[in-house]
Amino acid sequence: MTKGIKLNVENISLVLREKERNSTLLDNVSLEICHGRVRALLGPSGSGKSTLLYTLNRLREISEGKIFLDNTETRMLNVLELRRRVGLVMQKALFFAGTVSDNILYGPRIQGKELPDPDHYLELVGLSSDFADRDPNTLSGGQQQRVSIARALANNPEVLLLDEPTSALDAQASEHLENVVAKLCRERQLTVVWVTHDLQQARRIAQDVTLLYHGKVLEQGEAADFFRQPSTEEGKAYLEGRLGGVD
Repeated sequence: MTKGIKLNVENISLVLREKERNSTLLDNVSLEICHGRVRALLGPSGSGKSTLLYTLNRLREISEGKIFLDNTETRMLNVLELRRRVGLVMQKALFFAGTVSDNILYGPRIQGKELPDPDHYLELVGLSSDFADRDPNTLSGGQQQRVSIARALANNPEVLLLDEPTSALDAQASEHLENVVAKLCRERQLTVVWVTHDLQQARRIAQDVTLLYHGKVLEQGEAADFFRQPSTEEGKAYLEGRLGGVD
């Protein structure tokens, strides 16, 4: 069983410095992401969910504050090693040249590890072994997203970052993926951070939630408490569909 890993985010900010103005994308955000649990990042479009997600494996670099993987600040880790340990699945799938199998085996191959069976990871995400020799760029959007998740899992990550991974999937495929992630959390103590706009999905998959707005944390805590009785008027407005997007 993989040891559970915890992420601590301490007072981080991300300021985008442009020619004529500065844009604050994240503003003094702090949270603790507990091992073996799923945390949903919620909020209207443009609130900073994906930006926060990308800072956790340094795809975006913070301006202030610190992020720790267990007791080690992530800026002290080799970025490639960090991204192996903290895998990211983006909303839009991107692939290396080669087949589906080549993509799934890419991470273990460059690490010089024994190559796993790609069919196992295809099965995990609900695809048959027939997909192994196909060009991933010829697949449907939903199939591509599942291959992206299979590729991330083949690295045996300790933390999995998911940016709306089911946005291109139908209801049945979404449910399958949710079940896969829940099983990995139980069996491997996998830590998951999941960006979603789907409140019903967040209710199903998350033990913890963080609600963002204008790059700030409005609420966070256990999902059951948030959905039962949010502690702020903004949280209540979000659950009722009255908290609009951000410019």
